[in-house]
Amino acid sequence: MTTTQKILRTLLVSACALVAANGFAQLQDDQIAFSGSLLDNGSNGKFTKIAPHAHLANGQAHARHGVPNIDSLLNWNDHYFAPGYLDNGTPDGVFNNHWYTNAVGNPPNNHGTTYINAPVVPVDIDLRNFDGSIRYAQDAKGNFILDNNGNKIRMYLEASPYLPYVVASPVFQNSLYSSSSTPTQFTDAVQRAEYFSKAKDDWHTILVPNIKTKRVMTLVRGTYRFSARADGTLRYVLVDANAFVNALFPPTATDTTTVIGQAENAGEITTKDISTFLFPNTFLYVGDPNVPGNCCILGFHTYDFEPGDDSNGNVEKRYVTNYSSWISPGLFGAAFTDITAHSHEIAETFNDPFVVSDGVRNLTPWWLSPNGNCQNDLEDGDVVEGLSNATYPVTLPVTVSGTTSQFTFHPQNEALLQWFQEGSSDAIDHAYSYPNTSILTSPTKVQKPNCN
Repeated sequence: MTTTQKILRTLLVSACALVAANGFAQLQDDQIAFSGSLLDNGSNGKFTKIAPHAHLANGQAHARHGVPNIDSLLNWNDHYFAPGYLDNGTPDGVFNNHWYTNAVGNPPNNHGTTYINAPVVPVDIDLRNFDGSIRYAQDAKGNFILDNNGNKIRMYLEASPYLPYVVASPVFQNSLYSSSSTPTQFTDAVQRAEYFSKAKDDWHTILVPNIKTKRVMTLVRGTYRFSARADGTLRYVLVDANAFVNALFPPTATDTTTVIGQAENAGEITTKDISTFLFPNTFLYVGDPNVPGNCCILGFHTYDFEPGDDSNGNVEKRYVTNYSSWISPGLFGAAFTDITAHSHEIAETFNDPFVVSDGVRNLTPWWLSPNGNCQNDLEDGDVVEGLSNATYPVTLPVTVSGTTSQFTFHPQNEALLQWFQEGSSDAIDHAYSYPNTSILTSPTKVQKPNCN
């Protein structure tokens, strides 16, 4: 089946970081020179998306059970009024003031906690030669680099070292936030802040993480670039976005050659879950990675849809998923590190699980954010990404190999729904962003299509 896929974030790469790879004769032609950071700290965010394909006619406002006639996770519909413009192919667009939303879980006027299963699938990266054979690390003279035991070093990047951190992060573990009287998870805190004026005191949407079988994405030379340390081990990998998507999503419902296809057919992810595919320092580029602006995508959220069958009444199956890369400190500056991508994608999934695929729910007035992004969808993370104060440090205990220590995570602050509505805010403390309410102090202003 064709995959409804929406890549949510592209960051500007420092031109010298990638172009320099061609300036070092001792490097292989797909190797990137070792440097402290992939990005200049002042780089701005960009995005890629698919266009909606429907008419703004029936968003089913206030529908308790969300989008009808699909097999997917629990979701609910709402609506709001705000001035804005729809894109009708003309520079001025057409005015509209009625917008529809769809979110994960139960409505905020419900009592109690909704639990969402949240599989975490670690995905290793296996770099191969042009002919598909195993690729080994080489030095500047083309000699194979050997480990302490005299063995050649495979060009292979593992996700498992980052699993303890991701599961122990504020995405899945409780901490204190002003929007909740009890400790809760990061995304639940953001959602409670957003609906603070109408939420019941005990209304929560909680993720239940569980680690699944490791999967391996095998990539042939020509579809990736890499950076390696002096000992031959990989530091990070840049992957052609088209090759990545083709290796991630199944072309048919029964496919078991792709990463998601394997997980679906093994029953390790279901349509009722929010499934994370965790990659180790694996970032995507579009087109020529040497061109500034073509790299790097750090994560996206979407869903894979498959045909229904007798077991579910023959309604469309939607597997809500996200690709999120662990980001080692220093690669992208302070604005993107450790779980920033994962927190961004999970927060956006809560507010927009089906990525405006019907062209109605979570389509918003066109907006222009402080980081320069111009969009017309409810992608709350895109508003804040890349700003100097984009992250909200949270320190929690992490246990690795039996040893527990404190680790400071960097989830991303999020724009609240009220920021998209150009009016006063009924969120917590009349805020437009959360947890740091000082990032966005006023709502977006009305924009014509494409912010012209």
